Amino acid sequence: MVDLVATSPFEAGLPVDIGGVTVAAVDLGPVTFVQPLKGQAAAVSAALTSALGFGLPAPGEALSAGAARALWCGPGQALVMGDCPALPGAAVVDQSDGFAALRIDGAGARDVLARLTPLDVRAAVFGDGQTARSLIGHMTGQITPVGPAAFELMVMRSMAGTLVHDVTRAAGFVAGRAALA
Repeated sequence: MVDLVATSPFEAGLPVDIGGVTVAAVDLGPVTFVQPLKGQAAAVSAALTSALGFGLPAPGEALSAGAARALWCGPGQALVMGDCPALPGAAVVDQSDGFAALRIDGAGARDVLARLTPLDVRAAVFGDGQTARSLIGHMTGQITPVGPAAFELMVMRSMAGTLVHDVTRAAGFVAGRAALA
């Protein structure tokens, strides 16, 4: 019998600091996709609130309580990070190994992200308690502010190498511009 070993979706080399922006892998832990069945959204939201302290997120909303989080990821859909309770009345799919996530952190993190997404990532527009499904480079991903100058970027696991490449390249461009100023 073969012994399977869990590995990071990212190759060696992280974390890295480029011009004051740190790029590091994030271990999301358990990730569960939740979509209430027709007419069950209120019951599913109540079950989540009872178990985790928050219900289904509204569009563009990121919720958290303790170590558990829920990110809106589409109409009537959420990604729950942390232990997800049994949710009768919902389609519930374990996605734990399906995603790869990076955290970019530092004074230039918004400038780096601005090179990768069409979203307006200014602090006055995109901050705490928000999340968005959008392009990250040429990939679709989830972007969530996790601090005043920090973001979590999630893509499908198969795109992990491309995410690192795109983010570190954008960070290099931002650092180069800063050095010329």
